[in-house]
Amino acid sequence: MFFVVDSPLKGKEYDEGSDWFKEQKDCQEGRQDMEHNLEMRQEHSWCEEKTKQTLYQIGMFAAMNHVTVKALRFYEEQGLLLPAHVDEESGYRYYTMPQMANVQQILALKEAGFKLEEIKEIRRSGKKDRVLLKKKNEILEEMARLTAKLAKLEGYMNENSMSIDVPVRVRTIPETVTAVKRCRIESYDCLFELMPEFGSEMEKLGCKCALPEYCFTNYLEPGYKADDIPVEICEAVTEKKEDTEQVKFKVFPQVDAACVFHKGSYRELARTYEAALRFIEDNHYTICGGIREKYIDGVWNKDSESEWLTEIQIPVMKRQKEGREE
Repeated sequence: MFFVVDSPLKGKEYDEGSDWFKEQKDCQEGRQDMEHNLEMRQEHSWCEEKTKQTLYQIGMFAAMNHVTVKALRFYEEQGLLLPAHVDEESGYRYYTMPQMANVQQILALKEAGFKLEEIKEIRRSGKKDRVLLKKKNEILEEMARLTAKLAKLEGYMNENSMSIDVPVRVRTIPETVTAVKRCRIESYDCLFELMPEFGSEMEKLGCKCALPEYCFTNYLEPGYKADDIPVEICEAVTEKKEDTEQVKFKVFPQVDAACVFHKGSYRELARTYEAALRFIEDNHYTICGGIREKYIDGVWNKDSESEWLTEIQIPVMKRQKEGREE
């Protein structure tokens, strides 16, 4: 079979199996392969452009996240958020859309009270559960502190919105035989720990409580003390027993006392004391003995502090004026 080909020797006929014919055919196939490869590279280049992420200058990226440029630079300095690209010539910083999630995470953690070092730990280690749990506990503790402060503030506001109107009266407390435990306590809360121990010692001695029951604390020094408080824990009994190292017996003489009842927590006793002392001052009395706190209802028989009942008893006498009692 013969072919006519386009060549310098056009017009001549060559056999298909000739060397010249094969050479021409290989060249034609090579040109086709090159054209195909070029088309493929052009198509691939178009895909790369299609998937390439958009870079946003730092000013635009800051506006997109509602933060300042200064904040983004600070996050970079702290190693929290690095730019996706920095132009070597201009120094311009660029960020990508996925980095917005990182900015929002940093902002959310800051609003939750996390410090920068804690945010770094969360972002670097990925072990955020431990750090988050720790912060949750800190927030709960702070809430408890703030709630206590709020309660005190509201109590103060209520006190200032009304006059102190707690009924105080002077009555005679008869002579009383008591079992006494004298000690120094670190705080007023220690009384609750000493009471059961004191009761056990009385029981060993065969003491019988007088009726009506009269259990009280006798404060031996005037004024408030934060610690090392000298007190006598007292319980009225029917008769004296032999003194022991733990329990002594004592007779309190008859005395007139300004008495006032306090309902509620011992933490609020100050307001009731204020009413009693104001009564003493306004009615020209003077204090003439140790202040007593008589415990009627408390932690031993009431579930709620609001149901605790205490009577403050302050021994008093009329002031002397020009050698005579007023």
